[in-house]
Amino acid sequence: MARHGGGRGWYGKLVGAALGVMVLTTGASVWTAQAGAVGGSSPKAAASATPGSDVKQVAVTIAHASDKGTRGVNITIDDGPDPVWTPQVLDVLREYGVKATFCMVGMQAQAHPDLVKKVVAAGHRLCNHSVSHDTTMDKKSQAYQSQQIRDAERMITEASGGVRPMYYRAPGGAFTPHSRKLAASRGMRPLGWNVDTKDFERPGTNAIVATVERELPKGPTLLFHDAGGDRSQTVEALRRILPWLKEQGYSCGFPVR
Repeated sequence: MARHGGGRGWYGKLVGAALGVMVLTTGASVWTAQAGAVGGSSPKAAASATPGSDVKQVAVTIAHASDKGTRGVNITIDDGPDPVWTPQVLDVLREYGVKATFCMVGMQAQAHPDLVKKVVAAGHRLCNHSVSHDTTMDKKSQAYQSQQIRDAERMITEASGGVRPMYYRAPGGAFTPHSRKLAASRGMRPLGWNVDTKDFERPGTNAIVATVERELPKGPTLLFHDAGGDRSQTVEALRRILPWLKEQGYSCGFPVR
């Protein structure tokens, strides 16, 4: 899987702040609650669960397939939530009746808990995308990897009101055997992608749409972004891609667990 390289100044700022956050959170117990499908219970009910009581091991392999089968497609949205773009992405998804998986950066979730709750309330699923989106995580110690994963899990769960992330997507695809094993032990299936729309580079709406149409035969999991800069091209591309997928006989679902 490709790593996203240049143009990530937004994340450079996060990394410095994340170090301070992680110092405060090191050693803190990870609060866990509802591990089932988002649609299965409310955040309030999830928050009342005994911490850690329902965490179940899932597969350590990186998921790509869709729970909708061979004509299923998974819409995944990375790096938010963002106060400008996440609401617009949610509006488009609602307009076309599509559910998606939101891969959230822990610090963003902590900063915008209202948006995390809106994502959950709309029936979408949560994915742990680390604390600070460090694409070099795989080059660092296991202790650092663990901290990034566990702290982000806690941040997202608290921001959601008790709904736990169901997946873990390594920033830039920087998975390691350790990170996959840890995530799976926490009930978060490692999540990959098949089609990188390159929307982060803002190549133009037409280019994003063309990438999906050309590369969809590679597999069902599509990668988009709702943070890290101007995502207007992503929003417009989704307005075109979602009805096109339906016309082609595809159904939007969730990554397999």
